[in-house]
Amino acid sequence: MPSQLPILDVQNLTKSFGAHLLFNDISFSIAEGQKVGLIARNGTGKSTLLSILTGVEGYDSGKIIFRNDIRIGYLEQTPKFNPADTVLEACFNSNDSEERILKAKQILTQLKIGDLNQTMGTLSGGQQRRVALANVLATEPDMFVLDEPTNHLDLDMIEWLEGFLSRGNKTLLMVTHDRFFLDRVCSVIIELDDKKIYTYKGNYSYYLEKRQERIDNTRAEIARANNLYRKELDWMRRMPQARGHKARYREDAFYELEKIAKQRIEERQIRLKSKNVYIGSKIFECQYISKRWNEDLVILKDFYYNFARYEKMGIIGNNGTGKSTFIKMLLGLEKPDSGRFDIGSTVKFGYFSQEGMAFDEQKKVIDVITEIADYIDIGGGKHLSASQFLQYFLFTPEQQHNYVYKLSGGEKRKLYLCTVLMKNPNFLVLDEPTNDLDIQTLQIFEEYLADFPGCVIIVSHDRYFMDKVVDHLLVFKGGGEVQDFPGNYTQYREWRSLKSKEENGNAKKRETTKPSRPRPEQQRRMTYKEKQEFMQLEKDIDALEKEKKLIEEQLCSGNLPIDELTEKSKRLPVINEELDNKEMRWLELSEIKQ
Repeated sequence: MPSQLPILDVQNLTKSFGAHLLFNDISFSIAEGQKVGLIARNGTGKSTLLSILTGVEGYDSGKIIFRNDIRIGYLEQTPKFNPADTVLEACFNSNDSEERILKAKQILTQLKIGDLNQTMGTLSGGQQRRVALANVLATEPDMFVLDEPTNHLDLDMIEWLEGFLSRGNKTLLMVTHDRFFLDRVCSVIIELDDKKIYTYKGNYSYYLEKRQERIDNTRAEIARANNLYRKELDWMRRMPQARGHKARYREDAFYELEKIAKQRIEERQIRLKSKNVYIGSKIFECQYISKRWNEDLVILKDFYYNFARYEKMGIIGNNGTGKSTFIKMLLGLEKPDSGRFDIGSTVKFGYFSQEGMAFDEQKKVIDVITEIADYIDIGGGKHLSASQFLQYFLFTPEQQHNYVYKLSGGEKRKLYLCTVLMKNPNFLVLDEPTNDLDIQTLQIFEEYLADFPGCVIIVSHDRYFMDKVVDHLLVFKGGGEVQDFPGNYTQYREWRSLKSKEENGNAKKRETTKPSRPRPEQQRRMTYKEKQEFMQLEKDIDALEKEKKLIEEQLCSGNLPIDELTEKSKRLPVINEELDNKEMRWLELSEIKQ
């Protein structure tokens, strides 16, 4: 079978802004049906690369080759609309088919945009992004290019989008910090690191494992090169200037060796464990709080909660259920209709809001932090200077002396986070803190919060982040209903799934055991045909599970030629759908007596 041509081939691409080199001579390709996640630090060129590939921005040198006549669907980080247009006008034009209009309306409904006559200027930034996302999904392009598609989506929307993008033979290049999403959707990870590209043929979990192997191998290579370099350097110093052909060859090899020896692999940050945070035993008591915005939108009804010392709580729920309003009431920024918050005298809040902080763009990064404090006391007589604290959160010394206006959107969010933490609070209240932060920063922030000796409340749709940090959840269900769940997000999801199956099973049992008149036997037995189907289903499920495991191993091996890789990438979602259908039928039959 001939090797399939890629849908996109990038060759030796270089891009710089003035003296600042973003990436140099990078090459990669994407085949039809591949779902590719792009990972890089904030400010290193992820969004710029997407803009270049979609023709929005130029580049210095190299080639970008798309297969002929392919259509690209591009979701920008900050989409632009005419504020006077309605949602309907922003999404459709007179040439659109009925099928396309229907599909877009269905997607808008899934993304909870119901009123198509609203003008775009009246929508929030998050709603506008959801309209832009619906627009891209509904056009059914040959290739999706998505920049942070999960930002401003609630958990239901994110899980729906996971399913939408996973199904069928869609080709996808995506930047996202959502690691659950990367794990479940992507079959290839491309990492942009130190101006170079590294490709990993597997999902996010596979990438983590192989990236560490790459770093360990590079460190070993640098260590070997350093040993040899010292010997060769001694030879270079002793040799006379006039050298023969052999000596010149050795001299050229020396300079290549020097390049390897002088490489610097970023050393893993030591964990920052602040011990100089004290919080008393009384934190806060939420005393029968009620809040509504109008007759229809009830946030809380007589809600009581006593927050414990050192507690790390996550708040989840769909958009509009009152999560942000709850924490604003806790902080005194909104008043409840009735009830009160009784807050302990030692509590010192540090609040990270969705809106973020308005910086003076003409200030240097280091000055923004030193205006708060010159150092942070981490206990035991130890201090961390403002510069060291910024470096811990991956601001290089060079970046620290940049002006704020030069920072990317993600870097500004990270700087805002540093301003909150630099005040050394003992109770962190974080409203969507992970939006626009890169994965490396998230990993460091997770460690910081795991070791944080105070209290934490996090409102977030980042499931991976919540699993790492929180020990229990408040689930805002809407209509004033709040569920207290003792566990993290994954545990809640598993519990909800089991509860749903149990309720469905009970409902089916009630239906099957509700005869119109008394019968001696309440539950019918399997027919011969159903018994045969049941046995065949068990064989089919076993075979599909084995095939799925084999394909996943092959996709992660990195050894498949591109045509087989494409074929197997297409087969995997088909297997998943077949498994779902057969397992559901098996469950139905298993409830009938044999």
